[in-house]
Amino acid sequence: MSTWLITGCSTGLGRALAEAVIGAGHNAVVTARDATKVADLAQAAPDRVLPAALDVTDPVQVASAVHDAGERFGGVDVLVNNAGYGYRAAVEEGDDADVRALFETHVFGTVAMIKAVLPGMRSRRSGAIVNISSIGAQLTPVGSGYYAAAKAAMEGLSGALRGELAPLGISVTVVEPGAFRTDFAGRSLVQSATIIDDYAGTAGQRRKENDTMDGNQAGDPAKAGAAIIAAIEPGASSEPPGFLLLGPDALAAYRYIADTRASEIAKWEKVTTSTNFDR
Repeated sequence: MSTWLITGCSTGLGRALAEAVIGAGHNAVVTARDATKVADLAQAAPDRVLPAALDVTDPVQVASAVHDAGERFGGVDVLVNNAGYGYRAAVEEGDDADVRALFETHVFGTVAMIKAVLPGMRSRRSGAIVNISSIGAQLTPVGSGYYAAAKAAMEGLSGALRGELAPLGISVTVVEPGAFRTDFAGRSLVQSATIIDDYAGTAGQRRKENDTMDGNQAGDPAKAGAAIIAAIEPGASSEPPGFLLLGPDALAAYRYIADTRASEIAKWEKVTTSTNFDR
């Protein structure tokens, strides 16, 4: 039995993962900004589930959630940074305050959670950190530039962190889901108030009023939760992956991007290799 702390459990992938973790017999600290939205998760196993109010941008609540996990279960074995939301706007349309709030949650909130659990993990020389990203970090879809940038920042941080923590017995995994049937494209999606007509045919097509994805995604959140446990659960995998794609659509997109990028690198190879001093 291990103890998982999962951020953003009120709906979607976070709730599905929390349910899977609880169902697998583990301890779970299930969090949401409004703790009443996760209170029901404790009903089936009140001795193993601790609901907690957590806004990852609030340092007091971050410290409190990790402290309470230690008091109740002895520490956090697996941290899952899942809290977040979508933001759509052409880059020029993006509101500065909205963009900063997006990065506060996805990047700085993730950092705060990691820093809060690492002292305990380092002292035990064990642990796992799972950072939920998105295939959007690779696809960089028009209208989702800021969201893709926030996830790409998380991924860059995760790569360095993995190297720093591997000698200490702590794994770091980036998870890139494709499209799953959550409310990510619905209730959890924020978009800019500014609309510039010149982007109607590009970023404008991804605004809520033009989006047909919500409720039609092929991905099953319950299966995503089970897949994450299979990859990360201590003892189930000798070496959790540094990078995990979820969904056939994510795999196909990643391979397409890799092939396209390799082709362009080859096309411009002479320019790339022309920059050293002449000997």
